[in-house]
Amino acid sequence: MQTVAATEIYRVPYNKVAYITAVVIRDPSANMVGGTDYDILQWKQNFSLASLTTPGTDYIVLDGENTKYQEISASTSVTITVVSGTSASCTATIDVFGYLV
Repeated sequence: MQTVAATEIYRVPYNKVAYITAVVIRDPSANMVGGTDYDILQWKQNFSLASLTTPGTDYIVLDGENTKYQEISASTSVTITVVSGTSASCTATIDVFGYLV
């Protein structure tokens, strides 16, 4: 969650289409101060995680906020990209919620 990079968090199964409804980012290993700009490819862009300041217990729920998105096609990799990451080295657990058709 610190180094500028893209990490796969989900891959849409072959022959399916995905609709992401929410993403939960939880249990950071360190204070996430400085983590002010992240993007989830094909979904939510430019969000901050800097409010996650208590390691091991904090979480944030990202939702669609009445924003239009496009379905994510089969075999597509859904990634989180760190644009401006945390000040300290940090990991977090990321849960992706939605449905497949």
